[in-house]
Amino acid sequence: MNLYVGNLAPDVTEQDLRLEFEAFGEVTSVIVISDKYTGKSQTGGHGFVEMTLKTDGTAAISALKGKILKNKPIDIVEALPLSDKKTVITADQKKKVSSGRGGRRRY
Repeated sequence: MNLYVGNLAPDVTEQDLRLEFEAFGEVTSVIVISDKYTGKSQTGGHGFVEMTLKTDGTAAISALKGKILKNKPIDIVEALPLSDKKTVITADQKKKVSSGRGGRRRY
């Protein structure tokens, strides 16, 4: 089960997350998204934790959601694959996409 972990403090490391989640089962991988220039997690940063069993992931969500980690409450939800996310395109958006040349009008 892949979990999205949000609202991470800038100094949270992958090892910090691994330690928190290993209490609930086997952790396959941990990724903390960081700024490519500074190497640090951004304020309100996020990461992903992958656990072997869905039951372990569900238990971790229940127990750790809102837990204070390095002075910030973390948020955890199940991460869905991109193909499961639905995008709704309104008629106005379709019109803008297929309106032709775009840009400014020439008089």
